[in-house]
Amino acid sequence: MNEVEGEADDVDGDVDSGGDGGVDGGAVQLTIDLNADLGESYGRWVLGDDEAMLDVVTSANIACGFHAGDPTVILSACRMAAKRGVAIGAQVGYRDLPGFGRRFIDVHPDELAAEVVYQVAALDGLARAAGTRVRYVKPHGALYNAVVTHEAQARAVVEGIRLVDPALPVLGLPGSALLELAGAAGLSTVAEAFADRGYTSSGTLVPRSDPGAVLHDPAEVAARVVRLAVTGRVLAVDGTEVEVSAQSVCVHGDSPGAVGMATAVREALAAAGIRVSAFAPEPS
Repeated sequence: MNEVEGEADDVDGDVDSGGDGGVDGGAVQLTIDLNADLGESYGRWVLGDDEAMLDVVTSANIACGFHAGDPTVILSACRMAAKRGVAIGAQVGYRDLPGFGRRFIDVHPDELAAEVVYQVAALDGLARAAGTRVRYVKPHGALYNAVVTHEAQARAVVEGIRLVDPALPVLGLPGSALLELAGAAGLSTVAEAFADRGYTSSGTLVPRSDPGAVLHDPAEVAARVVRLAVTGRVLAVDGTEVEVSAQSVCVHGDSPGAVGMATAVREALAAAGIRVSAFAPEPS
């Protein structure tokens, strides 16, 4: 969450204007990034509406062909993102097309680091063909969850990014091993929150197999994101408030009604006076 000149409004009159993560006196306008997972169709299998989502988000986590995406789909997503000025991030994952990258794989760290290099480099080649560049890296699915606590795999992801381009920021969960190790290695880190995912009282995501893992009401999700942007807090599934300091919010592009939900989030942020902007700089 960044601050620029302006003024931010409360959400339904129920947003604190002080305390940790709050707005200092209400005399600032907040800015936050919206990201989504895109480029995940494969051959005749179509997942999500990339074009419509790219009209809403400011950063696109584009699949690199390991968990989803084929070269034609990925290049198309890169071209659409470049046309709209949307920042492109490499969404690196396990080599697991059948499982959509949502199954943990005990990959040797050296192999995982090499696979991260491979994925980022491949996507950057397609992004260059579209007239832009990869501007950050975010793990996908089971790898994203693993590197929250799995230090060996987190270190391998960091090493892969460092080898291919140490200037690339790393997008991940606040407090994760990934962000801690990336920061220690000199990489820029960006914390993110999830618009439509449930949180535990410890600030981690509720497993998809558990009740409350995914939220479906656009109005509820939109209000939740505005409150998160203003106060730095989110309501956990057990009713407790959890501090989540985030510069970017993920709105899933593959869930039912994804475009409508993302649009509701963006409109709610605008109504609250919160600027939506990519966190990653333009490529030089």
